[in-house]
Amino acid sequence: MEDFPQPSLQTIRVAVVDSTRMNSQLIVSALKRHNNLDVSAVTSNSSVAVRELTDLDPDVALVSVSLEDGPLNGFKILENLRAIGSKFPAVMLVDTIQREMVIDAFRMGARGVFCRGESFKSLPKCIRRVHERQFWLGNTELEFLLELIIGLKSLKIRESKGMTSLTAREREVVQLVARGLRNQEISSELKINEHTVRNYLFRIFDKLGVSSRVELVLYASGGLGS
Repeated sequence: MEDFPQPSLQTIRVAVVDSTRMNSQLIVSALKRHNNLDVSAVTSNSSVAVRELTDLDPDVALVSVSLEDGPLNGFKILENLRAIGSKFPAVMLVDTIQREMVIDAFRMGARGVFCRGESFKSLPKCIRRVHERQFWLGNTELEFLLELIIGLKSLKIRESKGMTSLTAREREVVQLVARGLRNQEISSELKINEHTVRNYLFRIFDKLGVSSRVELVLYASGGLGS
């Protein structure tokens, strides 16, 4: 039976920020074997990496938890990228799956957590999934997030006035965040500037007792219409 050529996949531009430049280059070399991945390495210094990632504006960023300037400085990169409104999704590279690390990664805006203990063959699939704006997480990571949801539901019971304390405009902002919109997109949707959007989010976080967009989305699920 004759084999027909498979349709070409969209090329995905990937930036790698690992604990050392050598480690980054090893990942780059391995991923470049996949024709649809255009991969480049970024410095292992968290402060410089944010600037380089912003300049590259990749489709997906792979960011290690540990960097040359600190064992948890990968979180700084995610936090700074989120603060400046970067649109490209990120995957956090971890050595082991730990509850706090997984939750913090998603809190900081990661759309996936990839453990180095997994088969490397899964990493291109992870990249494609995240590029499609889906999430990449295994059963263990999902359990951690479900535990967080249960905790937030308990918080909502204790603070029943949470969602009802929001103004109509604040509820609009929550709905848009729950749809996955970034600050710039919310600004366009509501015809207000990004500074105003940030102010709304600060007030919403304070009223609901949450500290991140992920917690806000989880909190709002099931309670948005209450």
